[in-house]
Formats: sequence, structure tokens, C-alpha cells
Amino acid sequence: MTGGTARIRARSVIPGRQRWEVSQVLGRPDLALFVERRISKSRAVISVHVSAHTGRLLIHHDASMSVDELERLLLRALATPARPARLRPFCEAEKGLDGHGLPPLLVVGGAAAALVVGAGLASPLMRLGVVGVATVVVTRRAWRRSVRRRHGDGAARASMRHPILLIVGPHRRRLWLASSLSVVAQILDLVPSLFIGWMALVLMTGESALLVRLGFGTAASQLWFLAGATALVFLGVAAASFAANRLWQDLARSVQHEWRTRTYAHIQRTELRHLEGERKTALARVLSDDVDEVGRLLSSSADYFLKLGANLAVLVPVFVLAAPGIAWVAFLPVPVIAWLSFFHQERAAPAYADSGRSASLLNGQLATNLEASATIKSYGTEEHEIERISRLSRSYGESNRRLDTRTSAYTQAIRVCATSSIAGTLLTGGLDVLSGALSFQVFSPLIGLPQFVLYQLPDLGNAVDQYQRTVGALGRLVDLESLPVESAKAGRPLDVAGVRGELLFDQVTFTYPGRVPVLHDLTLRVAAGSTTGIVGATGSGKTTLAKLLLRFEDVDAGRVMLDGFEVRELRLDDLRRSIGFVAQEPFLFEGSVEDNIRYGTFDADREEVRAAARTAQADDFIEALPDRYDTWVGPRGLTLSGGQRQRIALARAILKAAPVLVLDEATSAVDNETEAAIQRSVAEFSRNRTTIVIAHRLSTIRSADWIYVLQTGGQVVEAGTHQQLVDQDGVYASLWRRQIGEGAVT
Repeated sequence: MTGGTARIRARSVIPGRQRWEVSQVLGRPDLALFVERRISKSRAVISVHVSAHTGRLLIHHDASMSVDELERLLLRALATPARPARLRPFCEAEKGLDGHGLPPLLVVGGAAAALVVGAGLASPLMRLGVVGVATVVVTRRAWRRSVRRRHGDGAARASMRHPILLIVGPHRRRLWLASSLSVVAQILDLVPSLFIGWMALVLMTGESALLVRLGFGTAASQLWFLAGATALVFLGVAAASFAANRLWQDLARSVQHEWRTRTYAHIQRTELRHLEGERKTALARVLSDDVDEVGRLLSSSADYFLKLGANLAVLVPVFVLAAPGIAWVAFLPVPVIAWLSFFHQERAAPAYADSGRSASLLNGQLATNLEASATIKSYGTEEHEIERISRLSRSYGESNRRLDTRTSAYTQAIRVCATSSIAGTLLTGGLDVLSGALSFQVFSPLIGLPQFVLYQLPDLGNAVDQYQRTVGALGRLVDLESLPVESAKAGRPLDVAGVRGELLFDQVTFTYPGRVPVLHDLTLRVAAGSTTGIVGATGSGKTTLAKLLLRFEDVDAGRVMLDGFEVRELRLDDLRRSIGFVAQEPFLFEGSVEDNIRYGTFDADREEVRAAARTAQADDFIEALPDRYDTWVGPRGLTLSGGQRQRIALARAILKAAPVLVLDEATSAVDNETEAAIQRSVAEFSRNRTTIVIAHRLSTIRSADWIYVLQTGGQVVEAGTHQQLVDQDGVYASLWRRQIGEGAVT
């Protein structure tokens, strides 16, 4: 896409988040910042980051915003005169405390405005109310923005009721216990500050009358008592915090385990059509990332929210009751710090993403270059690759520098707010003490207490965002559990041992979603105990027949029959135990060769495993492996060749000894000599057993009792024995002549 001289290209687009290449900003940080500021002014935009080092833009926006709308917005920003000299004053004015859009005037001015408004209100409680309302407004607005930002990542269920209770499920007692311990630990954590303030008061004013009445008559004994009480309280805080942390961590692990096992069990019973293609990757992310996410809230943010709430619930009433005149000053920075926290979280997220992308590009290129050393040296491109790594390293360093600058500025802004609170509290409280409106004995222990809230607030933005991420992950888990499942036990029972294996595909029509029909009004019959070959062009529906027989898919029209019963009427686990299936690309699990052959027939002994391997012509190569049948084959069996994997999968199906055997290109990866040996062994094994052989190489099915030839569109165009089909001089004969070098000429 181009607009004038602007060259932009969408790299990835999902609802609520888009990545673009904007080549015009490469090497032009002023223009990048200008574009970032212009786009961020749109109400639909939540956050945006433009990198002058990579020429890329990352934007989080309202999910209703389309790609075309963003493109127009981006082109308008780029259409503005972009000479650095004209942009620099704008950029400098926009730069704030962190150099990336946090104007110091906004912070200082907002605090000053709040002070002026508060001072103009007669009642200190009304001033505190203004602070409270401001905090609620800031938090509510940020909460809504967080919901919108996460909507595109699956948080459409952010409005679901009681998500925490839904997450913990049967572990509610542990949730309440962990919550109670967190609150107790936080309340106890406030007590030492009061005791320490009390000790300072004893030092400055002499004995405390209250402690004298308790039996501590001297200042020294009172100090010893307060010091001991402080130490005991610290021990109590440590014990309660330790117990709470253990409970939260254990609860998180239990919840993750339960959701993962329960959701995986549901997926295993889900209809196969929901588990194919890109869905598998998405499901794997749900089972790993999203399950981890629901536990992460319990192990971190839940405890944070409870402690912050406990602090506010205790400290605000304490100040209102003991020193109402200074309560509003003590908590005045709360809305400012809350706003800074949300602002920083929204702005830092793209910066972290940019840093992660830069690191990924650098690490990926390093790994690639090390693997491609021979190619690089053979073409003499060492200097080219050195320069490339240097460029990526500079980009990575610059992205980290921006992130560090932003984080450092945020930290210092929080420190300024907290220090201002202490200074304001001392000033206001000191004036009240001097005027006699407030007792020094009451004021002294209160001075440091607001810091418990102020130093927790910087994490509020991250905690809220974590909550929304968790609710989004929970929504995806709930959606996944709504997928339809197969009922393995429903239907007519089938005596597997008594299955004869007569098959009938009766006027079958089937269409994959969004495609033309694969099978259309197809009828074919497979006699019990016979070997039937099926051939045809790619896309003619050969493998689909196997899927319909196993009920991986169900027909749109027509019937699939086994021994006179429609397969949809039969109990599913009985049906699948009656059929042995070997796919063209069989799957091997990480484990030993023997484990893979025994898979599904777990009670088979070593001799039965070896017998199946000999029938599949796999015994010879297995015996040549380092540990023979105990050899570890690695993930997906990648340490073996394709032909070896096929023979192990064939041995697995032979060991199953099902009445019906379906071989879908099961020997396509072996040589002709091995294939011929496999055919002889399988022919002996298949005697009196119904066997369907799907093949491209006609030599594979030459000896079949009957052969069907399918055409694209899923219809039978020819049927007969090998010799009959060759004599007909039709489609099969044409295929045979083209492959005549693969088998003996008749």
C-alpha cells in the first residue's frame, strides 16, 4: 500500500492489535514520534509505538477499528510535512519526563489543580472526597481502556460474572483462606510503623500514660516493650505472608493442573474437525499460555489487590477518625500515581513488545548465521553478515534504551509524588499541631502510613492488565469447553471379535467447510475379508473415505455401513477398535520403538511386538538401531526416516489386529523391494481380514481382489480387478502405462 510517498504495509492484523511496516520513518526518530502522537489522538486508539530503527508500527486499538480506517489514519499522519527541522519543536514539546510523551506539566499541573480545588472546599472530608472521586474516575477509565485493549485477545467475556470464582472452581475454601491470610499480613504490616512512631514519641516526650497504666513505668521499659512488640509483629507478618504466599502458589498450581487436565480431556473427546489445521496451534496456546495465565492472576495480582484494598480500608478510616484535617493531603497523590501507573503500563507495553521483537530478530539471525557458516564463507559474505548483526544489535540496544528511559522516568515521577505526600502531610499536620487542632501524640505515628498505599499503587496498571488478560484467557478456555464432543459410549454396541468387515458407502456426499464437494453421490462396496484398492487423482476423496469410515467426519448425505449397520448408529469406541488405520504420514510419539508399536495395545508382550514388526518388514532395521527396540525415536519420530516411521506405524496397526485394516499410502516412503516384501507379509496377515489399500503407486494394489478408480469430485469411474481395468484401456490403464516402470508388465 502506498499513499503519496508514504510506503506502508500491514504485517499482521488481529482484532484490537495491528503491526505495520512504515518505511518512511526509518532513521527518522522525529517523524516516528510525530506519527505516533498524531495517531494516538484518535479516540479508537489505545496505544501506539512507532520505531525509527525498524520502521515498524505497533498499535492497540478498539476492536471495531478496521484495517482500512487505520491505513487512512496513518496516511494522513504521514501526509503532514515531515522535514525534521519543522517536526523537532513539536516533538520536543510532546516529549515529557521520559522523552516519550509524559508531559511534566500534566503531572504537576494536575496535582496543583487538585490542591487548589481541595483548598477551596471548607471541609477536609469534602477535600478527601474529591481525592476519592478523582481516584475512582481515573481507575474506572483505565479499567475500561484495559477491557477494550484486551477485547481483541479474547476478553470479550470480560463482563462475565465472578470470574475468580469460576477460575478456582472447587478450591474456594483455599481461596478464602489465602485471601484472609493476605489481609491479615497486610494489616499486621501496618502495626510496626505505629509502634516505631510510638517509640519516637516516648523518646521525645517521655513516658506514655497508656503504657504506664499497663505497668511500664519508665521510658526504658516502655521502649523495651515497644521494641519487643514490634519484633513479634514482624515475626507475625513474616509467618502470615509466608503462609499466604504458599497458599496462593499452591492454589495457582492446582487451578492450572485442573484446568489443563480437564480442558485437555475435553479436547481429546472433541470432534476431529475442530482439531485440524491452524486450530491445533491455537488449541496448544490455550492449553499452555492461557492455562498459565489463569494461574498467574492467583499467584501475583490477587494478593496485590487484597493488600492494596486492606491498606485503603484501614488507613482511610484511621486518618478520617484521628486526623481528618490532613487525610486529604496524605492521599492526594493517590489519583495521580494511579494515573501514572495506568499511563506507564499502556505506553510501556508496546516498548516491551518492540524490545522483544528486536531481541528475537537478533537472536534468530545469530542462530541462522552460525548454522549457515559454510554458506557464508563459500560466498565470502562475512562482512555483510557482520554489518547485519551490528545493525540488529544497535536496534536492540536502542529499543532497550528507550524502555529504560521510560521506566526510569516513571520511577522518578512516583518518587516525586510520594515525597510530595510526605512533605504535604508534615506541613499540614505540623500547622495543625502548632494551632492545637491536632495532638502531636496522634500525628507522629501517622506520618509514614500513607506510603504503604503510595508505594503499592505503581503496580496497579500492571495488576489491572493482568486481570484483563486472565479474564480473556478464561473466556478462551470456556469457549473451548463449549466445542461439541464425541460420545464414545452412545449408540449400538458392537462385538469387535464378531465383525466380518463388510463395508458399504451408499450414495455418500461430503463437503469440507468452504470448499466444493469432495464426494458426490458415491457408492462403493467392500466385500468382507477382501482386499480392495482405491486409486485416483489428488483431491478425489480417497483419504476422506477413511475419515468417514472412522467417523472423523460425518457424511452430508448417504450412509456408511459396517456389517449392515450405519456407522453413526454404532458405539464410537467399538467402531474404532474394529478398524486399524495407517496414514501416509504416521505419527510417532517421543519414546522407544517398542512403545510406539505397542501404542493402543498396551498389554502386548515383547514377542508379539516383534512378530508385528517382522510382518511390517521393520524387524531388520530395528535390530540395527543402537538400542534395538529400546531405541528412543525423539519427538514425532524424527530420528527415523520416513520409510522407517511408516513401517513402525504399520506394525502398530498389525499388532492391533482389528477386523478391518485401512492403509492410506502406508508404503509410499519405502523402496520397491521393501514394498514388495511388505505386500507379501500384509497379504498373509490380511487373509480373511477386510483390507482397504489407498495408493498412488498402482503396484501397491495390483494384487487386490477389487479396485475402484475415483475421479475429482468423488465419483467412481472404473471398478474391477487389475487385469480387467488394464484391458478396459481407460483411466486406470493410462495410469498403469505411466507407472509401468514401477511394476512388472502384464
